[in-house]
Amino acid sequence: MNGSLATNEALMLALAQGLSTRPDCDIAVCVPAIYLAQVQALKSAHLGLSVIELGAQDVSAQAAGAYTGEVSAAMLKDMGCRYVTVGHSERRQYHFETDALVADKAKAALAVGLTPIVCIGETLAEREAGRTEEVVKRQLAAVIHTNGHCISEIVLAYEPVWAIGTGKTASPEEAQAVHAVLRAQLKAATDQSARVKILYGGSMNAANAALLLAQPDIDGGLLGGAALKAPDFLTIIAAAHV
Repeated sequence: MNGSLATNEALMLALAQGLSTRPDCDIAVCVPAIYLAQVQALKSAHLGLSVIELGAQDVSAQAAGAYTGEVSAAMLKDMGCRYVTVGHSERRQYHFETDALVADKAKAALAVGLTPIVCIGETLAEREAGRTEEVVKRQLAAVIHTNGHCISEIVLAYEPVWAIGTGKTASPEEAQAVHAVLRAQLKAATDQSARVKILYGGSMNAANAALLLAQPDIDGGLLGGAALKAPDFLTIIAAAHV
């Protein structure tokens, strides 16, 4: 829950200046729903921003109707979104979103052609109890169960809750180990598993991005605070070049 009209414009224009050539990676910004129109207008007005896709931070599991305050997948599509995050740890923690609800939100996004960025990850207590693999496999299994053959259309993001906004980061080896588990689970679910990008979302920053992205099963980053600083964001984009 960051941003304002002024800071959004400053960030996007700084990114446009920094992206003088087309990067070798996919880039998206997932902004608060109230600012989608502003960022979409900035993208249309500045050629350098054409390489950045638009995404939202959440979506309703419902298609339409008496759900005051909710935003449907069709509405996000109408605003030019290509991506939407679902199941972010803060939604799970503060809004008590269940694995089943997250799976339904992913289904709603897929139904209108949006790509859901499905977030999964364990808490510190779960990690210390040795339950990391159990937790992330359970969370992903719910999405696979609900979305079946469409599962190859998602983007997956592993975000260890204990490493979000804390300054702590899983080591490249720790992150890779979990990503490998998720890759194997996807491979068992679909013969199109190679299409699924798995992002790391635990305090990736300009200093550690290159090492994390060098791991074989880490395909990108789900950035938090680092994406609010154009120089850091651009450094991470450069590190993601393949």
